[in-house]
Amino acid sequence: MKKVSMILALLLAFAMLPAMAAGVEGKTVALMTPYLGSVTTNQMVGYLEESLTAAGATVNVINTDNDFSQLASRIEDVANGQTADAVVLVSADPTLVSNQLAELFDAGIPVFGCDSGFIEGMQVNATSDNYQMGELIVRYLFDELMGGKGTVIALTHRPHPGVVKRCEAFDAIIEEYPDITLITEEHIPAEQPIVDAQTTVESLLLANSEPGSVTAIWAAWDEPAIGATQALKEAGRDEVIVTGVDGNEQAVALVAEGGNLKATVAQNFKGMTEIVLEEMTKLFDGESIEAGEKYAPATLITIENVADFQ
Repeated sequence: MKKVSMILALLLAFAMLPAMAAGVEGKTVALMTPYLGSVTTNQMVGYLEESLTAAGATVNVINTDNDFSQLASRIEDVANGQTADAVVLVSADPTLVSNQLAELFDAGIPVFGCDSGFIEGMQVNATSDNYQMGELIVRYLFDELMGGKGTVIALTHRPHPGVVKRCEAFDAIIEEYPDITLITEEHIPAEQPIVDAQTTVESLLLANSEPGSVTAIWAAWDEPAIGATQALKEAGRDEVIVTGVDGNEQAVALVAEGGNLKATVAQNFKGMTEIVLEEMTKLFDGESIEAGEKYAPATLITIENVADFQ
């Protein structure tokens, strides 16, 4: 009898395992972003959609085409309609939609970030250490590529939380280099960053037409670095150094060519999505998770190691 009871207990335990470890299976997850047109944001949404679907979740992708007011409205729709079991905010500053996110929190819908910021009430934001990446690329630019002197143009987009951190690193570090002069900081819109950066740099080159008048262009992410490189190629300004951040395929190819674009930093976007999936699975399995930022490691890409990323 004792043996039979033990067997029944084991069978019951095994029967409970799928329910205990179901994770995201059967859940509906909303992936919400204003920036699906961005190469890297699109990659992350794709990784998330693929991995969540493979794990048995239903995935709804919501893109608001650079419109944060529309993003706020769509978040309210999810909260009021209870149309998702979880929300992932991708590449968006949560402080810009904090009131609407609070509605999700009140509705008991967990919110995760992927390459976004983190505010109280969210579960986890998986990202790179953007300040550290900013330090890495800026010091490489200033020390190794510029030799501690010259002029630099900054191409930025401060509404993005990751870019803000990189810009803060740039702002702090340039103060340490009295022989490096910032010519201008130019905001590059997110809609068509390659085209807009190319147009912006073309105008700046006309205003700084003497060879040597511009030593370098620091781009806070790869798309404006690509646009800047195209403008420099067309103008025949081979002497101007360009750096980016993200490690997207086109930027890596340009680094390998050995032209103006000398370096970028490879973010581990797939690693970010894996962190989100892992933490979401834990949450739905009833495990406690530590709220806050979780970092996927990043790597400096130069001509010396670019072959490893192709």
